[in-house]
Amino acid sequence: MKILDRYILKTYLKTFLSVFVILMLIFVLQSIWLYISELAGKDLALNVILKFLLYVTPTLIPLILPLTILLASIMVFGQFAENYEFAAMKSTGISLQRAMRGLSIFIVLLSLTTFIFSNNVIPWANYNFYNLRKNIAKVQPAMAIAEGQFNDIGEYNIKVEEKSGEKGEFLKNVVIHKKGMKRSGNTTVIISETGELKSNENSNILQLVLYEGHYYEEIFSKDPKKRIKKPHAKSYFEEYTINVDLEGLNDVDIDDKSYDNRYNMLNVSSLNYTIDSLYVKKSESYKDFSKTLYNRTSFAILSENIEPQKDSIFNGNILSLFNNKTKVQLLGLAKNTTSSSMQILTANKKNFAGATKWLSKHVISLHEKYVLAFACIILFFVGAPLGALIRKGGIGLPLVIAILLFLTYHFIGIFAKNSSLDGTLNPVLATWLSTLIMLPLSVYLTKRATKDRGLFETDGVFEPLKKLFGIKKEEQVDHSLLPIDSDMYQMLNNYDNSDLIDVLKNYRRYNYTVAHKNTSLSILKSRGITEQELKFSGNLADYKFEETLRLKKLYVENSKLAFILYFITLVLTLSGAILRNNEFGTIGNILFFAGNAIGILFLFSFIKAFLDFTNLYKNLGKNNILHAIIIVIFGIPIYFLVYFFQIKQINKDLNLSSAKKTVKVNKSELNLNKTELDKITNNYSNLKFNSNMSMLFYILALGLFISYFILKNNELIEIALPALELSVISLILYLFYVIKTYINTITLKKLLLFKYQILSQVITFIIYPLFHYTTINKINDAVSYTKE
Repeated sequence: MKILDRYILKTYLKTFLSVFVILMLIFVLQSIWLYISELAGKDLALNVILKFLLYVTPTLIPLILPLTILLASIMVFGQFAENYEFAAMKSTGISLQRAMRGLSIFIVLLSLTTFIFSNNVIPWANYNFYNLRKNIAKVQPAMAIAEGQFNDIGEYNIKVEEKSGEKGEFLKNVVIHKKGMKRSGNTTVIISETGELKSNENSNILQLVLYEGHYYEEIFSKDPKKRIKKPHAKSYFEEYTINVDLEGLNDVDIDDKSYDNRYNMLNVSSLNYTIDSLYVKKSESYKDFSKTLYNRTSFAILSENIEPQKDSIFNGNILSLFNNKTKVQLLGLAKNTTSSSMQILTANKKNFAGATKWLSKHVISLHEKYVLAFACIILFFVGAPLGALIRKGGIGLPLVIAILLFLTYHFIGIFAKNSSLDGTLNPVLATWLSTLIMLPLSVYLTKRATKDRGLFETDGVFEPLKKLFGIKKEEQVDHSLLPIDSDMYQMLNNYDNSDLIDVLKNYRRYNYTVAHKNTSLSILKSRGITEQELKFSGNLADYKFEETLRLKKLYVENSKLAFILYFITLVLTLSGAILRNNEFGTIGNILFFAGNAIGILFLFSFIKAFLDFTNLYKNLGKNNILHAIIIVIFGIPIYFLVYFFQIKQINKDLNLSSAKKTVKVNKSELNLNKTELDKITNNYSNLKFNSNMSMLFYILALGLFISYFILKNNELIEIALPALELSVISLILYLFYVIKTYINTITLKKLLLFKYQILSQVITFIIYPLFHYTTINKINDAVSYTKE
């Protein structure tokens, strides 16, 4: 084994064993919590508890081992990718498959070991665990009478309202039901005001002394007329003593193992034999049942005594040959025969359903042994490339992804197996379904990781759509130069090298063309400065600004595509709904479902545009949480407004808008001293805070108000009313902050000599986002200008 294989295997084994032990502890504790009611209060010996844990541990392996392999694979390979260890391997020519080769051999050996374990150890553990639980269930609880509930002690059910005394021996309001010996049910009831428990440590007899009570006993009579009167005996006592023999209560053999025919206690050979027997038995049962139904019809013996001949004259209904009384008798006989046959069918249907369920459980148990081994291999090839793709080690993200994947895998298996128990789904397919679903995922992820490509790529879908709608056009490389005899060329030629480099890097900021950039580069080359030197020194371009422009371009392309898809979705969906309501069902359904399909594409393109938007502002180093909240809340329902707003905002932030508006401030009238400037600064700071808070509570109030109607229409009144209350509270807070915002706005406009328009303020009071992104931005520019 080479050093690299040893290193990868050693790292994987450390993580594997750590995760396995942690998960085993968690699931063992969960099992103890699950079976605590069977263990608590029975004075079980320590060796019995240890046996319980010993037997339950192997039964958890089918659940723990696949999750351990998946999580360990994601963590280890994610750590390798995060620490650039894979990059180092690839730089030396070692591919991902080569790095996984040693671990693949280990996983295959582990899967073979798992199959042997599931075929031998798990059936043994299930056999012992089931019998131990059955024996523990027979053990009666220890002699502790709990207050306020019936306690089963021997042949008595005892309930006390209150206990007192040092050992709880004094009882108050005692109710005792004595179990019937000859008949089922509680035929004797004893009620007393007080009682006392008396016992001796050396005696197996518990003595219960009752004081001041009544004794009721139901008397059974064979005469139905007397039973109507509910005969019973009633007596009063001052003191009544009950002796309970404790010796026979816990006389249970914990090591008894008499039950051994459950499906999960059998190995492969025993299961194959049992399944064959069950199939034969099921087939014979169907044959016997069909034969019974056939014999009930008497069709086979109709022609034994008579030879029926077709009448050449009579062609009517045979019932017309009989009188009305005979007709009624014949129809009643036919009805009774049919009803009896239906009862037989119903009863046998339940029996056959039980037999099918029992057979399916054996088939599932057989194939689970094979599935567990294959699942170990497949989940490894899901986890390892997934870790390499997400490039994140440790516990955080890998744990979340592993749990989500495993829960999907596990619940698909559970639902499929439950469906197979009633014959809806083939039990073999049900057992393998979740593993078969994971198989193409493992192949897909392995291919993606091998080619060092991203986890998901939507370019294959969106790029053709962009070209179809004319959003994305092929970019031509511009090599044009300025004419040598032009004034601009002469001006650039007179620049020194530092000025030319400045033009080369920032030609966009100076509103120069690509020809200016190419000419500057050509002059620098003629002076002996190569393009490679400029690139290494970081002077060939303003890379951060170029990256910003690239992200803006991506956002514009994806947002335009989302806008077009949004419009098509609205047109098709609304048209389909209108046509369906006007009895054009077929065309309407086609358009409606086509609109939904395009709507899914819109959602994906919307998400992609939103990610581009966040990356753009991250690259700009600006915190734009409020814009992101607006996109998330209003982006889908009113995307046609959000689209234009976002494009305008990005152009403004990049200073690329060709129609940028200037702030109109009267310079001649604006003559501020330091006190007034400080007042502007303070008011502006308060304005920003109050405006942001107003916007926040406006969104909350609107969202909660809409949620109220949605929840109310879905009859979720319990949730709808709190949503309405929170909406009202948010509205009150919005009004509070918006009034403060208007006060700051009026003050600032007076200081900055703005004209105050009451009508516009009233309108924007209702549509607050319009005010927030018009007036506030205008004041922001004015304050910046004033400070300068």
